[in-house]
Amino acid sequence: MPIDPQVSLVAGPLFAEAAEAAAGGSEGQASGRDIAADVVAVPVRPGPDGPTVAAGAAEVAERIESAKVLAHAGMHGDPGEVTGVPLVTEDGVIQLLFVGLGDGTPHSLRRAGAALARGARGRSAVATTIATGLDGEGLSTFVEGLLLASYTFSCASRPKNRNPAGAVALVVDDPAAGSAALARAETTARAVAFARDLVNTPSAEKSPDWLAEQAVAAAEGAGITAVVRGEAELRAEGFGGILAVGMGSARPPRFVELSYPGAADDPSRPHVVLVGKGITFDSGGLSLKPGDNMKLMKTDMAGGAAVIAVMGTLRDLGIRARVTGLVAAAENLPSGSAQRPGDVITQYGGRTVEVLNTDAEGRLVLADALAYADRVLEPDAVVDLATLTGAARVALGTTHAPLYANDDGLAEELTRAGTEGGDRLWRMPLAHEYRDALDSEVADLANISRKDYGAGSVVAALFLAEFAGRRPWAHLDIAGAARASSDEHEITKGGTGFGVRLLLRWLAAFPRS
Repeated sequence: MPIDPQVSLVAGPLFAEAAEAAAGGSEGQASGRDIAADVVAVPVRPGPDGPTVAAGAAEVAERIESAKVLAHAGMHGDPGEVTGVPLVTEDGVIQLLFVGLGDGTPHSLRRAGAALARGARGRSAVATTIATGLDGEGLSTFVEGLLLASYTFSCASRPKNRNPAGAVALVVDDPAAGSAALARAETTARAVAFARDLVNTPSAEKSPDWLAEQAVAAAEGAGITAVVRGEAELRAEGFGGILAVGMGSARPPRFVELSYPGAADDPSRPHVVLVGKGITFDSGGLSLKPGDNMKLMKTDMAGGAAVIAVMGTLRDLGIRARVTGLVAAAENLPSGSAQRPGDVITQYGGRTVEVLNTDAEGRLVLADALAYADRVLEPDAVVDLATLTGAARVALGTTHAPLYANDDGLAEELTRAGTEGGDRLWRMPLAHEYRDALDSEVADLANISRKDYGAGSVVAALFLAEFAGRRPWAHLDIAGAARASSDEHEITKGGTGFGVRLLLRWLAAFPRS
């Protein structure tokens, strides 16, 4: 996927040259002949006596009495703060953009990068010393924020005037030393952007077969083997959940299996399975959703999108573990051939489920995939991602996703990776006291709660646990975090690509020592 803006690392001192030009200009104006940019971003840090301009930009900032400008703008140096001031030069006008860095943590630097991206939209070239003095982790997270906030998606016939900046030059102490961190940030951002593209694509185009084609295309040239099962294979092998959910659509379901071999020099390398829900549109089936609730349902395959994007990036990041990605893709529509409330279906592996609500379809396709992973692939760890329940959004909103796990070590690793990568998780209890809510009088399980415990996300996780086996397993209910209603920091309206960053960080460190 193309990445805009184009980011480069350059050696300084860019702002010192600008200060010298300013000193020689007429009537206190900078000449601007040494600044190859129409926006110069000035880093601002908080301090006990008020915000201060960070090292590397002080001389230029003094020319416009930056302390007064910051006070007038009400800036404190907090991450994400931004204010612009025009600087007149002999050759025209340069926009000075003051950007708050906060405490310099990855979280703050990611927000600073996003603030710069939004403040510099539509500009041809940006230069800044914000990255000066940052270590590799700081540089990488700053660039991630910059690139992710620059993301756009549109089907409009005319541009929406949201174009990202054309190029950003980051002044650093040693450009060569920072090249690996820059490449890592660009690779991660490209993966997130790909996941966002998949999620944002309208469902008229995004059939289960289309999603499978995107997965196969991502596998090509990435050292990945792709296998796609169609209706005949799903029926022959007993994937009853995926087939049942897709019965109502004229566009049949698909089951995608992507295999990455990992490090060839390590025969003991661990095997990880990632499972993604791939419902390309969810009307609720015969248990029809209200009309307003369907407007966002093109995003119901966000878990599958994250898995596809991660799998296509593993080789670029040198991931050593063996990884298998499974995407259960179907379209949940009402028709004369759709499954009905009260039907009993047979999941992969033979367990039967009474379908009491056809809008609880995600757990049915995931159950097939989890049972297949447990019985056939025998992994060392399994992680599934799914926009599974509205209860997850009620519980944690959109900034965190609920995490359920049967293994404390796995839960801790994923939580840490999410905090570091910007996809934040909050562990929730697999409260087995609620398990009896899934008892059925006519089948092994019911697909929704038969008791009024009110713990929708927990009960859904308990349903999945029935198929995950005893091996280490984690479930991420990303229904709130996978879609955004507005731009905020590095998140853009629409699909967020949630899960890509945390999984790539987790896999880079797997297995735990």
